[in-house]
Amino acid sequence: AAASVWGPKDSSNALLGTFYVLVWVGIVPASLVFGPFWRIVSPMRALHRVVCGLLRRPTSSAIVAYRREWGCVPAVVVLFAFVWLELASPDSGSVSAVRLWCAVYVLVMAVGAAIFGDEWFSAADPFEVYSDTVSRLSPLARDAASGLLALRSPLDGAVSLPLQRGTVAVLAVLLGSTAFDSIGQIPAWRSLVDESALGSVPARTLGLIAVICVVGAAFWSAARATGGVTSSRRSALPGLLAHSLIPIVVGYMTAHYLTYFVEKGQQTIISLSDPLGNGANVLGLQDASVSYVLSNHPSVVAGIAVLAVVVGHLVGITLAHDASLRTLPKEHAATGQLAMMVVMVLYTFGGLFLLFGA
Repeated sequence: AAASVWGPKDSSNALLGTFYVLVWVGIVPASLVFGPFWRIVSPMRALHRVVCGLLRRPTSSAIVAYRREWGCVPAVVVLFAFVWLELASPDSGSVSAVRLWCAVYVLVMAVGAAIFGDEWFSAADPFEVYSDTVSRLSPLARDAASGLLALRSPLDGAVSLPLQRGTVAVLAVLLGSTAFDSIGQIPAWRSLVDESALGSVPARTLGLIAVICVVGAAFWSAARATGGVTSSRRSALPGLLAHSLIPIVVGYMTAHYLTYFVEKGQQTIISLSDPLGNGANVLGLQDASVSYVLSNHPSVVAGIAVLAVVVGHLVGITLAHDASLRTLPKEHAATGQLAMMVVMVLYTFGGLFLLFGA
C-alpha cells in the first residue's frame, strides 16, 4: 500500500511486481496448496468487516438481495478488465495505470458490498473467484460437518465447482488470456499489430476478445454436441463439464508463468524491502540478488512446461469423461464425448505450439 502511494514512479515500484506476480500469478500455487485463500487475505473483505463492525451490522446485511441467476458474471467483467490492462492496454507497466485500476476495483467492490452484502465478493471479486476456482484442485478442504481441514482427492474437489452462470466464461478468460499472452510473443502477430490501421491498442483488444471467445465457444459447442437430451439439459451441459477446464488452466498457466513467477517474484520480494525507494531495508534483503536458475536451464523449463500442459490436459480429459458418463444418456455416452475429446486435443497441441512457437 505504501509503495502504491508514495513509492517510485518507474518500474522499480514494488506495486507492479506485487500486482502482476505475487497476486495474479501467485494465486495459482497458493490456492492449490492452501485452498481458497483469497477469502481470508482479501483486503476488501477485511475492510467490509471493519466497516460493518463499526456500524454494528452483520457482514451479510444487504440493501438489495443479490440475484443468484446473475452467477459470477460481474467477476467475468472485472476479470476481463484485469487481463485487458495486462495484455492490451497501452501502459500496462505504468504505475499510474495500475493505481487507477486498483482504485476502480476498490470502489466497485466497496459499493457492491454495501448494496449486496459480502455475497458480492463471491460473485464479483475476480481474485476471489479465480482463487476459488483453482482451489477446487487443492488436496485441502474444510469438512462440512466439523468445519476442520481435511484431505481430499483433487478430482473430487474439481467436481464441486458450483454450477452457475458465468463459470465457463471465467475459465475461458483465464485460459484464453494466457494463450493470447503467448500469441503476443509471436513476431508475425507483433508485426500485424504494429501495422494495423486500427492502432495497436484496438488490435490487441480485438485479438484478446477473439481468443477468449474462440476458447469459450469451442468448449461450449463441444459440451452441447450430444444427442438424446432435452433442450434444457443441453443448455446445462457446458456448466456441468466446466470443471474439466480447471486442470488445463492450471497446467497452462504453470507452463507459461513458471520462470516469470520464480525470478520476477524474487525481484519483487527484494523490492518490498525498500517500498518507498529511499534506501530502507525493511526485510533485510538489501544485498540479496535474483537467482536466474530457471533462465540458465531452458531445457529443464521446457520439460516442466510440457509436463504441466500434458498432465493438465490428461486430468481435464479424465474429468470430462467421468462427467460425461454421469450426465449423458447411456446410448450416447461414447459418441457424445467425441467433440469434447477433439477440443481437448486441440487445446493440448495449441497450448504446446504457443508455448514453444512463441
